[in-house]
Amino acid sequence: MRTRTGRPCTLLLAAALPIPLALPLALLLAVPGARAQDAPTPRPDSGQQAPAPEEPGSPIEYQQPRKSLAAQTLEDAEAYYTAPLHWNGRDWAFFGGAVAAIAASHHYDTQARNHYVSGSSSPLGPQKSDELKDIAPTAVLFLGTWGYASLVGSHAGENETWNMVESGGLSLVSAYALKYMIRRPGPNETTDANHWFGGGRSFPSEHTTAAFAIGTVLAESGNPEFRWLRRTIGYGLGFGTAYLRMKHNQHWLSDTVAGAALGAATAHFVMSRSEQREAEEYSSSFSVVPTDAGGVMLAYTAEFN
Repeated sequence: MRTRTGRPCTLLLAAALPIPLALPLALLLAVPGARAQDAPTPRPDSGQQAPAPEEPGSPIEYQQPRKSLAAQTLEDAEAYYTAPLHWNGRDWAFFGGAVAAIAASHHYDTQARNHYVSGSSSPLGPQKSDELKDIAPTAVLFLGTWGYASLVGSHAGENETWNMVESGGLSLVSAYALKYMIRRPGPNETTDANHWFGGGRSFPSEHTTAAFAIGTVLAESGNPEFRWLRRTIGYGLGFGTAYLRMKHNQHWLSDTVAGAALGAATAHFVMSRSEQREAEEYSSSFSVVPTDAGGVMLAYTAEFN
């Protein structure tokens, strides 16, 4: 279990509230204290009882209830699709690098296609899609991760499984949106690698996108002691799926490079959001608590959701 030190829960509560709500809330909490100081001391014959003295100690602070999985997913989706509006120079540099890699691979699209369709009797190469066969390794990896986490009751494993679901879902929505905007014919439909906006659905490869989205989560999660094994399996799944899609004449080389970039970037985004929530769910604070003997005591409080 990883231990994180976050801000006190009061700061988290204040940061989570919009300013129009935070100010009235602060006034509401301050007014009772001011009224209590200004109120006259009741006289003995008034029939009112004097307020009981407060017990020594610090007031109890309550954290906000944890958001549901659906609410978290909607927030992640909103942040994901608006992320380019908040990119910094480093983010744009990574984006430029991905575009450059896609452009460089596009230069070799025809050579790669000719390599895989050589010996075919048809000028357009094999036509069998093998979609289910090529997605099977990704499905096996996901189901294996989910099944093992459920079997041993691992919270970290269940969180990893959900990150796979979320990264796969977000990246596939983006992949299909690009497909219907760019409409590039695949190598089984044309021999021209520069034929764009021709009614096809080749760019990017959705199989490669899903494989890298799920494989990257596996590769970069879990125990660091087995990082080499996780990365071998996770990234091996992505590269293997890309190879199968080109071998089966369903995608150009640049289609698979674009899918890999999209899937891996989405996985890193989802894992970053998950780590932020994990840090927020753990809060700790130091406080000075008066004692009955007239002294003070230094207290440390840690809260887990």
